[in-house]
Amino acid sequence: MKYVLVTGGVVSGLGKGVTASSIGVVLKACGLRITSIKIDPYLNTDAGTMSPFEHGEVFVLDDGGEVDLDLGNYERFLDIKLTRDNNITTGKIYQSVLEKERKGEYLGKTVQVVPHITNAIQDWIERVAAVPVDGKEGPADVCVIELGGTIGDIESMPFIEALGQFSYRVGAGNFCLVHVSLVPVLNVVGEQKTKPTQHSVRGLRGLGLTPNMLACRSTKVLEENVKDKLSQFCHVPAANIFTLYDVSNIWHIPLLLRDQKAHNAILKVLNLESVAREPKLDEWVARATLYDTLQDEVRIAMVGKYTGLADSYLSVLKALLHASVSCHKKLVVDWVASTDLEDSTAKEAPDAYNRAWSLLKGADGVLVPGGFGDRGVKGKMMAAKYARENNVPYLGICLGMQLAVVDFARHVMNFPDADSAEFNPDTKTPCVIFMPEGSTTHMGGTMRLGSRRTFFEVTDCTSAKLYGDIKFVDERHRHRYEVNPDMVPAFEKAGLQFVGKDETGKRMEIIEIPNHRFFVGVQFHPEFKSTPSKPSPLFVGLIAASCGQLDWVLRDDCSGHTVAAKQTISNGSLSSPVRENGHAKKQANGTANGSCHANGNGKHC
Repeated sequence: MKYVLVTGGVVSGLGKGVTASSIGVVLKACGLRITSIKIDPYLNTDAGTMSPFEHGEVFVLDDGGEVDLDLGNYERFLDIKLTRDNNITTGKIYQSVLEKERKGEYLGKTVQVVPHITNAIQDWIERVAAVPVDGKEGPADVCVIELGGTIGDIESMPFIEALGQFSYRVGAGNFCLVHVSLVPVLNVVGEQKTKPTQHSVRGLRGLGLTPNMLACRSTKVLEENVKDKLSQFCHVPAANIFTLYDVSNIWHIPLLLRDQKAHNAILKVLNLESVAREPKLDEWVARATLYDTLQDEVRIAMVGKYTGLADSYLSVLKALLHASVSCHKKLVVDWVASTDLEDSTAKEAPDAYNRAWSLLKGADGVLVPGGFGDRGVKGKMMAAKYARENNVPYLGICLGMQLAVVDFARHVMNFPDADSAEFNPDTKTPCVIFMPEGSTTHMGGTMRLGSRRTFFEVTDCTSAKLYGDIKFVDERHRHRYEVNPDMVPAFEKAGLQFVGKDETGKRMEIIEIPNHRFFVGVQFHPEFKSTPSKPSPLFVGLIAASCGQLDWVLRDDCSGHTVAAKQTISNGSLSSPVRENGHAKKQANGTANGSCHANGNGKHC
């Protein structure tokens, strides 16, 4: 087994996750099998109880693991299926060591950070790296490890010590360290400054780790004299110093690494030159190029409570992007704070209220993602009501589905007191109830988590057609509450279809309104399994409906699943079977390069 460690210096948020994923893409294109591990030095056992404002979205894996969002990047870039053990945290390591201590496995020894914690970290890495994640038998060829945080953080010290020891454990030729650092350009001076990277590398070397190569984040390509200076002071060959400059979309990053021969440098360090081939990245070239040339816009209103931080809905944004590119549309996301849609905001902040409703009414489609807590719930319900009454394409995910059900009960079935037991435990019309297998006392890891099977009850429904007319689908879940099965007959009599259910028939998974352009709600999270080459069928359906292409997509000879899964490379460009027979509405304040908008402020997708 070969290992590539990716660390970061100077500041956080440089893109270590995308860099690690891109290294994996290039090595995979060389014919190697890749697996990934993310190390998060925080004390939490996992990311499950963290606020999205703290750490971005919580990504859910097939096995129910609630992990860091970077594992989502790994899965999307590398087309692999990771497990909860691929995310190492300080909490997990200490928990495992303390459990062994209580069992007496240390034979009376004094349990210390060195060697017990550091050995546990190394053993965990070796064990997890040997588990196949690409559906094939046997271990991968290369394990890409990302160390979260910044070099010098106190909390990451045990991991740095362990990784220093680990480089000696596996031996020369089996370990490669890539250090991601910042080379800023001061506007006053106008030149690229190397001192931050010099200090970062010096700190890394002082902790026992020596970088084999540098990945330098900058606004533009590194100048040759800057490379030479970094090489001299950081003791890294100039040929092993790469620029990761700002690009229009992250699909260019693997191409930057390939063009700068980063794969050759890594393969040389790992003694893999004889078994690897030249990387073939035609599909990535075509997709990145197509993205940059898209002009026809489709506007989606994202109605949520964490609109101040795009990472809170990262997988949803990526799934929208995958679907829009597959439909040859330029995505524009209008962020709508759900609280701004509520009547109380009309009195307290009328400008914000008017702007929120203007964005919602100007959108081609509406998406209400999942969430927890009662803040902004009324606004999300209003968005579902607006989409239902005005025949605007709507996709509700998890809570977005539940609130669409509550809205239907209140305004179609005339149950004014209808509500979710999550927000009103005493409601006389509980449309959404607490699921029996959950826990009311413990929050971490107690939800209905991971991949679960949904069976289609109605074969000719929109959702089933989008998935390719299959009998069932496996999607990932993360929720505690669900639609009250006792009310389902009344809902269906009133016109709300429950087209997807679990194997018992008691858990409602997918809802649709038959005569609507596109009104779909799902209890699961389809965004977690969407990849650039295989967009989520439901997201394809939302985008296609929003730009007038859904009827063609749903034709028997070309389902949405086919659109999502069978993109093809033709004459060096990415083609999609979706025709340009529908056009999204043009808006005067559209974005450049497909970037998203948050209340008018550009946010990168």
